[in-house]
Amino acid sequence: MPDKRPNILYIMTDDHGTGALSCYGSQINHTPNMDRIAHGGMRLDNCYVTYSLCSPSRASILTGKYAHLHGQTSIGGNIFDGTQQTFPRLLQDAGYQTAIIGKWHLHSIPTGFDHYSVMWNQGSYFDPRFIEPGEHGPVWKESRGYSTDLVTDKCLDWLKGRNPEKPFMLLCHFKSPHYNWEPDEKHKTMYQDETIPEPETFDHNFGDSPVPPEALQVKLETVHEQWNITHWDAMPEGLSMQQQKHRNYQYFIKDYLRCVASVDDNIGRLLDYLDEQNLVENTVVAYTSDNGMFQGEHGWVDKKMMYEESLRVPFLIRYPRKIAAGTHTNDMVINLDYAPTFLEYAGQPIPSDIQGRSLVSLLRGHTPDDWRTAFYYQHFDIHPDGELANCGVRTKNFKLIWYNHNYDHYQLFDTQKDPSETRDVSEDPEYASTVSEMRVLLQEEREKAGLTNEIEQQIFNSDNIPQTRKQTNALLQMIDINTAKEKQ
Repeated sequence: MPDKRPNILYIMTDDHGTGALSCYGSQINHTPNMDRIAHGGMRLDNCYVTYSLCSPSRASILTGKYAHLHGQTSIGGNIFDGTQQTFPRLLQDAGYQTAIIGKWHLHSIPTGFDHYSVMWNQGSYFDPRFIEPGEHGPVWKESRGYSTDLVTDKCLDWLKGRNPEKPFMLLCHFKSPHYNWEPDEKHKTMYQDETIPEPETFDHNFGDSPVPPEALQVKLETVHEQWNITHWDAMPEGLSMQQQKHRNYQYFIKDYLRCVASVDDNIGRLLDYLDEQNLVENTVVAYTSDNGMFQGEHGWVDKKMMYEESLRVPFLIRYPRKIAAGTHTNDMVINLDYAPTFLEYAGQPIPSDIQGRSLVSLLRGHTPDDWRTAFYYQHFDIHPDGELANCGVRTKNFKLIWYNHNYDHYQLFDTQKDPSETRDVSEDPEYASTVSEMRVLLQEEREKAGLTNEIEQQIFNSDNIPQTRKQTNALLQMIDINTAKEKQ
């Protein structure tokens, strides 16, 4: 008898902020296939990450836990412990066919999957190499083409070859639209004759404030040099910094949106396959990003900070049997909630140590009386001067940010009166009681997350990068050896 449990197709991009989806209100770009998911199910309007950085966020999504518990506390300083509990492993144990294809970025070989085809670290936009199972262990597989298309091709090939009698769980992870924003040939001329409007806060800055620290700010006027973006035209001589800023914004936002367009096209291919195979009714389709992204707000690109553009992510989910079409919710959701949601839909028990909560009730249109009204955010330090560390607490009306390593500075934003976060009111006498209340709440949320000062200091003081490099070099060497054996 066929297994009637729902299939799960989880689609994730890298650095896709809510400002670049038409179903979230973008007036610049159109995302018809992402919109198909939203129109067929629910759009979550207040979905947030607990760490706005690729590797830690991805590990939190897999485990349903904060970074200090799953151990992936930075990009370059840790290797993900694949022996720990993850929702793919639990679904695999429960009889699901499981696969991950695309970006992995956890410095290890994926576990909990019947099949994997992943790029090492970021991978490349063109002709990426994938790591796949081989006769002697993981091997390199060369490819020719554009990353977003290739990932979709591999997803469709796996779907076509699966056992149709068993449910599947497929993680489709696109590299795009991560820096350095290289569009494919098909989309290269999009927007070429347009001047895209700059965001309202484009020229906003915090003046003489010591926060946010300079090391956290990736500024548009210098991003071409800071990140060595070589496919843009050379910067003309004699431009002022402000002129460079305006110029770079147009180069950045056009390439960024071109990359998003390619993702949207390929999501359409996946959705079309589900339509053709009559799989729509019994398949949970979720779309999100590993973190948000500044798209010129405050003159910035990148993420890492607790400002809304970096913190908030799109989350669209469709499951016709259980989720009403064309709905949305304003309830506060975090990326730790995805794992228990998929487990509940699959009819599996949710382990008690998962820190997120299942969204199934919210997706039915019912908000539990005890649903969260605040959540904790943490970005651990990976900078020698301690400049990158920041944490905070978000409620419906306020956001308190604490730059808590070597700085000890706070920012408070009234997100109802100042949704663009341009006015820090942490030292405004009118908000003195709010600051006190939010600082107490911050400590309470840290405790709920299981983070102590001792654990935090251990993370701040650790230097795992040399050991991590040694281990990853050994892993890459092993993959090289396996690949050579297969060619003999």
